[in-house]
Amino acid sequence: METQSQLPQVKKTALTILKILLLFLLLYVFICSLDILSSAFQLVGGRAAGKIFHKNVVLSNPVAGVMVGILVTVLVQSSSTSTSITVSLVSSGLLNVQSAIPIIMGANVGTSVTNTIVALMQAGDKDVFERAFAGATVHDCFNCLSVLLLLPVEVVCGVLRHLSQAVVDSLPLKSGENAPELLTVLTKPLTKLIIQLDKSVLGALATEDQIHMNKSLVKHWCHSAVIKENKTLLGAQILSKKTYKCKHLFAGSSLSDLAIGLILLICSLLVLCGSLILLVRLLNSLLKGHVAIFINKIVNTDFPPPFTWVTGYLTLLAGAGITFLIQSSSVFTSAITPLIGVGVISIERAYPLTLGSNLGTTGTALLAAMASRADKLAATTQVAICHLFFNLFGILLLYPIPATRLPIRLANALGKCTARYRWFPVLYLIVLFLLLPLVVFALSLAGWKVLTGIGVPVIILIISVLMINLLQARKPQFLPPILQNWNFLPIWLTSLQPMDDLITRVTLWCGQTRGCLGRNYEPDATARGESKENMESQEPDESQINQTKQYNHRSWVSKHTRKAEQSRTKKSTRSLTSENNMPN
Repeated sequence: METQSQLPQVKKTALTILKILLLFLLLYVFICSLDILSSAFQLVGGRAAGKIFHKNVVLSNPVAGVMVGILVTVLVQSSSTSTSITVSLVSSGLLNVQSAIPIIMGANVGTSVTNTIVALMQAGDKDVFERAFAGATVHDCFNCLSVLLLLPVEVVCGVLRHLSQAVVDSLPLKSGENAPELLTVLTKPLTKLIIQLDKSVLGALATEDQIHMNKSLVKHWCHSAVIKENKTLLGAQILSKKTYKCKHLFAGSSLSDLAIGLILLICSLLVLCGSLILLVRLLNSLLKGHVAIFINKIVNTDFPPPFTWVTGYLTLLAGAGITFLIQSSSVFTSAITPLIGVGVISIERAYPLTLGSNLGTTGTALLAAMASRADKLAATTQVAICHLFFNLFGILLLYPIPATRLPIRLANALGKCTARYRWFPVLYLIVLFLLLPLVVFALSLAGWKVLTGIGVPVIILIISVLMINLLQARKPQFLPPILQNWNFLPIWLTSLQPMDDLITRVTLWCGQTRGCLGRNYEPDATARGESKENMESQEPDESQINQTKQYNHRSWVSKHTRKAEQSRTKKSTRSLTSENNMPN
């Protein structure tokens, strides 16, 4: 009897262990799919990204530099790749550090697009989607606010450039070994079998190196270093390279880079969606009941007073350490996005984790820069230190004082908007990461005068609207009566509801059109179906005829009633006049 009573408990424990193992397996597949997704984006948009850097005159404009950093990072889905291209341009002398700093800022903004895409995969549940999108966009809000605050200071004073130069001058720099690889050691065995890229081609496109410009991004031939003994009198050993055909899925393929990139993009997105859906369901099954409450308390509980403030900084350091270990901020923030959606991690706790992730990825870039060749060492180190100072100053401006934690409030507002309008995240991604950078970059190509003439009024308008909104919420009596609310404006300027109504009507119209086309072009239509449609079409006609008859009858009755009343009125009038005319 005791054995039978213990059997369900053993089964439950074994099932929990299997779920945990499956959770780690899905997490591994999820991270590998992110890596392949980055490779796919590099194949699809890598050449365009490399050619964007040709306009060195435009890149001297700091606003254009930020937009270039955003566009390139979105195209290649890797801030480290766009940063490495920038470093190669700086080390080759085609770009100075002053022009490289805005590109690094833009790369910081562009790298947050990955976790925002991951949040879209959780659109099935309204509440989960709201939390996940808010947790993903807190990264976007922090990076955008940091650029808005620090870019003008850098343009005017050059703080990041001067500080990084002072640090580089004080360091005894020596070229070291290759940068440490921790997460890639685990993911490389799988991703290496699917695709291998020659990232030096992207740098060649940026520097216009004719030797490598026409090469494919897909690596077909690999090199391995082999030490051979030299049988001369000196007895020295020389290092030679042995070339062999790469062993991955597309080695030796005749497909173009674009075709391979599109295939990998579709497959990686499908794997990413599938693994994320299974991951969320598995987390929901594991983290329910007392387990969810227990983990939620551990993760989101603060230290007791007066040490409550220490919790956020320890969380920040934890995010930096984990990101340094896995060497990718986009992977870390994408991995915690499902946890935010499930409710295990609150957005208040996710905010310092995201800030720490930004710091952790700069530490990895700094190690990689210090491990580069001697001729590129100073330039790469200075760019990496600028990246570090940019994130550090952003944290100092937007985290220590609770009132300055604007990204949390902005992300919550975006999450609520997403819960109400399901189409809003797609519009948000297109506008922030594609349309806005393209428009500003096009204005930069037209010159400083055009950019300033259009940009300054727009910025003044945005600042004015924000200040009026603030006064409307707190001190409306300071405003004139017409500005105490926005009722005088058209509704499409103050609400997204008209756009939502339009999208709903278009969606319904498309659905009806598809249904009508399906009925009209249905093969093997029977006469019975046609007669049924004729009967259906005749029924409303008969009802309309009956309604018309009834209406005509009522109108005829009322008409004759009015005539009778008029005739009676005339008779009474005549009788009265005749009586008055009679002699007494």
